[in-house]
Amino acid sequence: MGKPPNLYSYPSVNELAPQLRAFVLSAQNAGIDHHGSFRVAVSGGSLPKTLAQALLAPGDGSSADTPRFDTWEVFFADERAVPLDHPDSNYKLVQEELLDQIPANLGKPKVYPIDIKYLDDVDEMADQYEKLLVSKFAAKDSVKLPIFDLLLLGCGPDGHTCSLFPAHALLREKAAWVCAIEDSPKPPPKRITLSLPVVTAASRIGFVATGGGKKDILRQIFDTEEGRALPSGLVNEGAAEKVNWFTDNAAVDGVTFPRRGSL
Repeated sequence: MGKPPNLYSYPSVNELAPQLRAFVLSAQNAGIDHHGSFRVAVSGGSLPKTLAQALLAPGDGSSADTPRFDTWEVFFADERAVPLDHPDSNYKLVQEELLDQIPANLGKPKVYPIDIKYLDDVDEMADQYEKLLVSKFAAKDSVKLPIFDLLLLGCGPDGHTCSLFPAHALLREKAAWVCAIEDSPKPPPKRITLSLPVVTAASRIGFVATGGGKKDILRQIFDTEEGRALPSGLVNEGAAEKVNWFTDNAAVDGVTFPRRGSL
């Protein structure tokens, strides 16, 4: 492992949001400079709401501080095998919390949801989503892994991230880009998820974890050996300094791992 992950902590979400904005827009501008677009994968939970608070706030008018949503290609780090208008759909959550709120003058992202034709066959759904990634990130035989400009993730109270759960066999998957899961310990049971190698290959990774309900699991992830074996801990181990955690003080109460106050 190289340098450790970066743990940023702020008194509240209101103070976290501008820092998250700067981080996301830095990744956006790097992606545009590198290949003309911004390839980002997102999860659900509370993340889309915080992301909207960060990105839809007024900026300073500079090009560095301007979301260029017309360059965004939005993928899903994981998704539930439900219709796109279902309350459990990450697509629905991201659409309602963020995408539908984007002012027209900032442009509209290209969004790549699951193919709902395969709701009854999550293995095929995972295969189809992987084929989508292959089409966007070049032929798989010439690209070992897709490299997202940014992954935006959450952390569950058990340390899961995406739909990678503690002690699950999917954590050992090395070849697939997208995996199916039919026995998720958190409902709904049928989902697809990016594999751990794809997650750790991203150019940058941002976790957003807020609230006192996260302090026990974050203390475990950052301060204990056992926590390093949890999915979020494995991302820390595998991606090292590419990982940036954005938390409020309540979420890291009692965590001894060194914190940073700003980017």
